[in-house]
Amino acid sequence: MKIALVHDQLKEFGGAERVLVSLKKIFPEADVYTSFYDPKGLGTHAKKFTNWKIHTSWADKIPFFKKLYSPLRFITPWIWESFDFKKYDLVISSSGAYMSKGIITQPQTIHICYLHHQPRYLYYYETAIEWQKYWPVKVYAHLINHDLRVWDQLSAQRVNFFIANSEETKKRIVKFYRRDTTVIYPPVNIPPVVNSVTKNYYVTVSRFARAKHIDLLIEAANQQGFKLKIIGSGRAENYFKSIAKENIEFLGNVKDQDFPKILSQAKAFLFAAVDEEFGIAVAEAMSYSLPVIAFKSGGVPEIVKNNLNGYLFDQLTPESLIEKIKLLEKLPQEKYLEMKKAARKTAESFSEDRFKKEIIEFVKKYARTT
Repeated sequence: MKIALVHDQLKEFGGAERVLVSLKKIFPEADVYTSFYDPKGLGTHAKKFTNWKIHTSWADKIPFFKKLYSPLRFITPWIWESFDFKKYDLVISSSGAYMSKGIITQPQTIHICYLHHQPRYLYYYETAIEWQKYWPVKVYAHLINHDLRVWDQLSAQRVNFFIANSEETKKRIVKFYRRDTTVIYPPVNIPPVVNSVTKNYYVTVSRFARAKHIDLLIEAANQQGFKLKIIGSGRAENYFKSIAKENIEFLGNVKDQDFPKILSQAKAFLFAAVDEEFGIAVAEAMSYSLPVIAFKSGGVPEIVKNNLNGYLFDQLTPESLIEKIKLLEKLPQEKYLEMKKAARKTAESFSEDRFKKEIIEFVKKYARTT
């Protein structure tokens, strides 16, 4: 089959981009389409895309578009509907906030959408920036979001088959698009087993976006005094540093060779994101035999199981998190080691080999027989 992969945009490297890279490994001859491509924004991960045949939209030629693509999201329908996929037998869209599932295909072309999440800003979920607090932005958003929501739901009906990245996302596809779907969890890079000495600190890995609630982790560490290492960066970095005490260390974007040591030696991984559809950072942390203490929200409870591979806290407060940290601290060494083994076993169930097998089976079942 002649295959194309379609992705929202290539401007940063996160969970969605990891899925795209895995899809390209499965279908190495596939062409790739995206709204715009910014190798600088991909940082050290840009090398993963260097030999790809990438087609960008007409919007990529607008000089300021890469910086203003979010405020200019009202042009999203024109971007995706401008691509021509007549020569392809199969198109797989890797769709999230920028709605690449909105492409138009011909009847002879099968369109499978791997949905990471629906556009949160259209359905009143927490977003990276609290845009509602700025009244000019709020007015502007309400003017354009209604029409975008209508188009988002309309374009969802063009998709032949949906794949959801979690049971949580599946529920949202049913709720917002009235479509059936199959769950295929995203792939997680499983490193070799590392037998490291556990040191007395906790760790988190995250973009500094509002919905990640890094400030809650900082407040808990401030109150309880435990050591916390924070890997990541973002616009709120200066603010986070201003409220953090000396027991909190900001590591920025660490090098690939340093990442395993930092995670494998931590006591546990902390996670306070709200409405996370899957939580790939959680699964990756578990691949280093790291128990996870996470907020009970979104798709995270599909990964974290109380008293097995970590703990879930129920309220989005430092006190609720601290309560679970105290439980972990009281665990006998034998029980703690069992929790570490369970975390690793959980991560192994999300391997890249499993992802490849399930994607190929799905394509064989639906793309070949339709």
